[in-house]
Amino acid sequence: MTLLRAPRELAAMTVLLSALALSSSAAFCSAFVPGGARSFGLAGVRTTVSSQLSMSADAAASASYQKVFVAGGSKGVGKMIVDKLISSGTASEVVALVRSEEAEKALSGINGVATVRGDAFVYKDVEGAMDGCDAAITTLGGAVDDDGKRIDYEGNSNVIEAAGILGVTRVLLVTSVGCGSSREAAPPSVFEVLKDVLSAKERAENVLIKYYTNTNWTIVRPAGLKSEPATGTAILTEDPMAIGTVHREDVADLVLKALTSNKTQKKVLTAVDTEITSAANTGGASWEAFSLV
Repeated sequence: MTLLRAPRELAAMTVLLSALALSSSAAFCSAFVPGGARSFGLAGVRTTVSSQLSMSADAAASASYQKVFVAGGSKGVGKMIVDKLISSGTASEVVALVRSEEAEKALSGINGVATVRGDAFVYKDVEGAMDGCDAAITTLGGAVDDDGKRIDYEGNSNVIEAAGILGVTRVLLVTSVGCGSSREAAPPSVFEVLKDVLSAKERAENVLIKYYTNTNWTIVRPAGLKSEPATGTAILTEDPMAIGTVHREDVADLVLKALTSNKTQKKVLTAVDTEITSAANTGGASWEAFSLV
């Protein structure tokens, strides 16, 4: 488990996995960028393991949620997701982790949105903000700290790990085409420019896929992003070679649909609009839409 980067963290994960086993035996360029467990303290494992064991490994999605945590909700796709969670009634309340006073003022003015000042690079900030939520969405990307660490991995993995500790079993991670199985879909010139970002996002995907088997997770990989009004023609597809363009507002709509669909458990989906002509899809290729119902 090379993603667990400290002996105490590995030991804590071992405690959690052992407890689970015992219970079981007993019973692209910037357009492509949207918007190992640290802090596995032993006390945290002891206090949460019983609730983890009582949860179904196949926790179903819900048509609506009481409180949804959003990381990356101050701009871009994340901000649109926050707005739509409230306006659609998908969430009774949204908790947004924000870093700046400006973002805090902008989001706290939305009825139904609670903001928490904090830094997604800091695990405890994420965990504290997420506590009490029943679903988590992260669109984090782009930022780099003073040590050169990327939020694309550090922040996203903090969200994933906090969800595991707190028992938040519905997690939706927004990354990008070019990650994982979709690497070959990205144009070589785009991949070369974004390879460090995509690598960091892929590492976060792998944490979720490999180590959070009791979580109902979904990964959405948008194609090239544009900031224009929704077309309503964008789709989600399981085809890892899907490439093209998609508008940010359409991605936000698709994220909400994926969040509430019972068909998206442990699915990795590409968001793309085949009706939009783009340099990445000059041949007008189309892909089979994933059925959300």
